Amino acid sequence: MGAGKSSVGRCLQQRTGLARFDTDEIVSSKFGMSIPEIFSTHGEERFRAAETRVLIELAPAEAAIIVTGGGIVLRDKNVDLLKRLGTIVWLEAGEETLFERASRRGNRPLLQTDDPRAKITEMLRERAPLYAKVADIRVETAALTHDEVADVILSKIEDLIARQK
Repeated sequence: MGAGKSSVGRCLQQRTGLARFDTDEIVSSKFGMSIPEIFSTHGEERFRAAETRVLIELAPAEAAIIVTGGGIVLRDKNVDLLKRLGTIVWLEAGEETLFERASRRGNRPLLQTDDPRAKITEMLRERAPLYAKVADIRVETAALTHDEVADVILSKIEDLIARQK
């Protein structure tokens, strides 16, 4: 949350011309409501189940950019599905940066607590080891613009492809 996944996904789409699929946008469309409304009305578990269904249904015929929410790695099945879909990129930033960015928007369902800062800390502690385990590419985003992050990702993907040859 706050690493820049959606914005960087749009930058990558503009740069590459590839199709972009954002699992949050797809889930929101299927429910006909925003992510905060889904969490409020149906709960996190139902949202997570919908994320999994979206990944199962995603089978792009050609290379594509798939943007996911940060919690998608909480289910082993999702990790397996993501690995089959392609290269996994972890956009990371320090806790302070993530908190500042995520706090700009007041509609983050997981931050609707008495102590949103503690929630960020808890999520990072739980998720960072999962991200580290599954990521093919890791990009520190704190000091970079979205365009610069896109540049780094494209360069690292080129490097991966070159090493596989």
